[in-house]
Amino acid sequence: MAHTIRTQSGTTERVYHVIEDPHAHDDGHEHHPETGTNLGFWMYLMSDCLIFAILFAVHAVLGRNYAAGPSPADLFDLKLILVATFMLLFSSITYGFAMLNSYRNNVRGTIVWLLITGLFGLAFLCIELYEFHHLAHLGATPQRSAFLSSFFTLVGTHGLHVTFGLIWLVTLVVQLKKHGLNAANNRRLMCLSMFWHFLDVIWIGVFSYVYLMGVVG
Repeated sequence: MAHTIRTQSGTTERVYHVIEDPHAHDDGHEHHPETGTNLGFWMYLMSDCLIFAILFAVHAVLGRNYAAGPSPADLFDLKLILVATFMLLFSSITYGFAMLNSYRNNVRGTIVWLLITGLFGLAFLCIELYEFHHLAHLGATPQRSAFLSSFFTLVGTHGLHVTFGLIWLVTLVVQLKKHGLNAANNRRLMCLSMFWHFLDVIWIGVFSYVYLMGVVG
């Protein structure tokens, strides 16, 4: 941008000013925060996949070492675990309804379905804690055998992820009430959606491999 000024001698000079484009990036490209967020979150999920893959591998090696103690058939109540599984699967469905309401810019509907999702997740977590307490009451603690050590580590790690997911969900509900469905909250909704469905997929593996194969196999 340029404009002219008059000097003391009566002559005019053209002065140039550089105006920075607020939408320009240093490399000449526009900056898209959602791209970096999604990429970073996918990298996090991949690292989490590695963690659970290691825990599954450890359980595959140690899952038959009972040390003359109780086996999965002696400990697991498949009916109770099936109820917990349906709680987590239903939570994925209700989270899908929350996403649909966010696409319609319906803040209230999004919050309601998120809270329902949280209730299903909390029910799953309560069943898992009850199972751990029941096993401890029977003397089936992580110190009892290598099988129980790997079991508590794998299932407990998944339960810890669900706990963090519930904390994230409550925080997101507060943000939605304060700021609505702005761009930042929409990104957070999408990231939590990926995280929540990821936990469902992991649990299906836990239920099939640890519980079903443990009891039937």
